[in-house]
Amino acid sequence: MASFLGQYEYQIDPKGRVSLPADFRREADGPRFILLQWEDTHLTLFPQDVWDGVQSRILELRRKSPGAARHLRRITSRAVNVEPDRQGRILIPAWLKEAVGLDGTVLVTGNVDRIEVWNPATFEAATTVQEEASEDVGALAHEIFG
Repeated sequence: MASFLGQYEYQIDPKGRVSLPADFRREADGPRFILLQWEDTHLTLFPQDVWDGVQSRILELRRKSPGAARHLRRITSRAVNVEPDRQGRILIPAWLKEAVGLDGTVLVTGNVDRIEVWNPATFEAATTVQEEASEDVGALAHEIFG
């Protein structure tokens, strides 16, 4: 399984393409990715092998919870297949860029088994630790790192 770590700033070119870090392209099991918006704040890029597991969970949830079908349809309709070109760039459709406010500089971050594409200001706001939550963050960090 791939391990995507770190953050990189890139510019979206006039055609809507953004580079993927060479480390991320090497880590992926194959060239194909699934790009989607399942959270309001950013886009997620799943390598094909990780997406296969997500897809299995989607199918299982749809079978077990027919009421979830509308929500699952909303998520999967916001997904596209992408493959980096020879320069390592992926094309982000205009409607996905608009949905999360991507324009100019974007932040490409690793999140272990997936890659995220953020507006830098949105990322900063989402990851800033509020003082009242610092105790929770400390407990989580201790649970992860011991």
